[in-house]
Amino acid sequence: MIVIQYKMKKIKRSILPILFILCSYSSFSQTERIVQTDLQKKLTALFPNVEITIMKNLEGYSESYQLVLEEPLDHKHPEKGIFKHFIYLSHLNFISPMVIETEGYAARYVKNEVSKLLNANQVIVEYRFYGKSRPNPIQWQYLTNNQAISDYHNITTKLKELYKGKWISTGISKGGETTLIYKSIYPNDVDVAMPYVAPLINTQEDPRTVEHVKIVGTPECRAKVTYFQRTLLQNREALLKEIKDYADQEKMTFTEVSIEEALEYGTLEFPFSFWQWGGKCEDIPVEGASSKELFDYLNKIVGISSYNDARYFELLPSYYQHLSELGYYGFDFEPVSDLLKTVKSTSNSRFAPKGVVITYNPKYIKKVRKYVETKGDKILYIYGGFDTWGSCAPTPNLNLDALKMVLPGGSHATRVKNFPKEDQDKIMKTLDSWLK
Repeated sequence: MIVIQYKMKKIKRSILPILFILCSYSSFSQTERIVQTDLQKKLTALFPNVEITIMKNLEGYSESYQLVLEEPLDHKHPEKGIFKHFIYLSHLNFISPMVIETEGYAARYVKNEVSKLLNANQVIVEYRFYGKSRPNPIQWQYLTNNQAISDYHNITTKLKELYKGKWISTGISKGGETTLIYKSIYPNDVDVAMPYVAPLINTQEDPRTVEHVKIVGTPECRAKVTYFQRTLLQNREALLKEIKDYADQEKMTFTEVSIEEALEYGTLEFPFSFWQWGGKCEDIPVEGASSKELFDYLNKIVGISSYNDARYFELLPSYYQHLSELGYYGFDFEPVSDLLKTVKSTSNSRFAPKGVVITYNPKYIKKVRKYVETKGDKILYIYGGFDTWGSCAPTPNLNLDALKMVLPGGSHATRVKNFPKEDQDKIMKTLDSWLK
């Protein structure tokens, strides 16, 4: 009996500190939940059922949050269900400009160039069904540009209740295309649109991209590009071994797209990507280069990982959109047609979701193009002169209050900071005049 009592007392003594810790933790957790900043309280009131996570501040901001919203799958029929939509808000104050970045893919939590130039607040909106905002399975019928633009519109409308300064939309590549689509549908949502390297593509295989790689740069450089393509396929077995070794090293699998297809698609893709990303002619391997040198350069320009299973899965939404509404580019077989064994079609449809019926709507982007070229005031376009996607850029009418800047020899990575000082001054002067 005495022993039993002793053990019970000992147990009680050990339980008390634990209970104290648990009570303290519970109290601390409740305090954490209760203590919110003024901005957090306002965001909670604006967005029902929002999940708010504090983020490490990007340079210059005082508060930064990841917001997970309950977004309708179908804005016209909210009863169809919701998906979790991730956005990232970086706060400076309520009166400075607000830059909304219309991502075309998964969100990148970085301070964009426009926010830096304007010392602005920033909200990054992940495109629906990409990145963390991707439901499983995807209900493809809800992956439309109009649904995505409704996402942006609703977010902007609510945040305007807090942020009273000027609003600027921006995006890069497909994100820039989204900026233009958004402007064409809700022209009054933002004061200024600033898309970077944004194409507006005419067809599922826009011929302008093929024509571009036939005239860009010098004849000598274009000849080196073709020579490199042919050399890759003339050394097929050695290149296949290089890809396999690389896949083993990086723990990549190629079951959706075979290694043989990856080599041929990568070869066909090479001219597009070479000019898109500003490849240097002097870097192209010449006669006598080893299979390792050939592969390394192909991998540098195209990225063979684009065809591995993980990347294939990530890009399914992109190919679905390109083949249904946005349009895309096709491959030029001419330089290597006699060396192809696996790829039979010039289309990118090989990378679209399987078992999903996709019908292309040729009118969608034409309507966007007509708006931005004839009515699109206060749009500032940034392009690189060598970029393949620049061949699909809109041309605003001269009577519009718009500015299109093209950097000679520039690539898809062209930004304001890459322009000469006098051009940067012109860009900033234009922005200042629009944002007064």
